[in-house]
Amino acid sequence: MVNTVTMVGRMVQDPELRYTPSGVAVARFTLAVTRPFKNAQGDVEADFIDCVAWQKSAEFLARYGMKGRLTGIEGRLQVRSWNAADGSKRRSAEVVAERIQFLDSRGAAAADAAAVPAQADTERVEATLFA
Repeated sequence: MVNTVTMVGRMVQDPELRYTPSGVAVARFTLAVTRPFKNAQGDVEADFIDCVAWQKSAEFLARYGMKGRLTGIEGRLQVRSWNAADGSKRRSAEVVAERIQFLDSRGAAAADAAAVPAQADTERVEATLFA
């Protein structure tokens, strides 16, 4: 079986870093990924994809990631199921980021933060982490 996801998008907000009770770092973030086509009105739309990174990848994201940052990730799709407090069954899909690349500088990300989502621009790779 193959479960591989590759995306390039802009971070919607700063990554949220937490630690499990056993001390494992986990960072949650959302990428705005533009669709490769326009809608009926001629506008480009974006999908907002929930992502999670673990251990050193999570700490890397917390240190260098920020709202507006153009980010490329490779990972896998994970679907979680649970029972809510009201007894209903819930499901959530997220991408577990295993490889993370920042495709712009932090200064450019700060200037572009108001432009999320924006068209992908992959001119420069500043930092790469292979988890």
